[in-house]
Amino acid sequence: MSSPVDLPLVRGGASRERADAARNRRKVLAAAATLFAERGVGAVSMDDLAAAAGVGKGTLYRRFGDKSGLAAALLDERESELQAAMMSGPPPLGPGAPPTERVAAFVEAYLAFLDAHLDVVEMSQTASRGARLRTGSHRLWRQHLSVLLAAAGAPDPDLRAGALLAALTAEQVRHWRHDEGRSLPELTAALVGLARAAAAG
Repeated sequence: MSSPVDLPLVRGGASRERADAARNRRKVLAAAATLFAERGVGAVSMDDLAAAAGVGKGTLYRRFGDKSGLAAALLDERESELQAAMMSGPPPLGPGAPPTERVAAFVEAYLAFLDAHLDVVEMSQTASRGARLRTGSHRLWRQHLSVLLAAAGAPDPDLRAGALLAALTAEQVRHWRHDEGRSLPELTAALVGLARAAAAG
């Protein structure tokens, strides 16, 4: 079983909000999640988002700047939920399970996260060359996997962690899911198998 490792959650600024502002933020992010999933980021306008959330368009621009800022806020919130489950949720994703099981659980959970937010994640990962490697969340995912792989006895755990994450880029997952037509269960089984092999050494 892996030793407990304290890793900080990577979140955006956590300033206090008025109750109505916080409520509007939740409504906007919920509307964005629904519309982005249904239509894709490119097909959703700020007008669409304002109407679906029941807020004025000016509220969206003041709070998020533009659609990319809104997408980043949505992604930050969803990533924080995954990070919290990974750090303090129930096993096997959270602490308390053998390291190989935690690696497999992370790959399954992260793939599900990607599949649900593919457009938004792809936009963040391809904003500039090497963008995905510079995010705080990517560093956390890699550190988490590296620690677990080392605890499982895998050689060169940092390289293996990077290789697993390279297989889990939004672009690669989109290719498998939409170009090759692989189902999510099929892809999950294959990548979880790859994760177990990486942990086995």
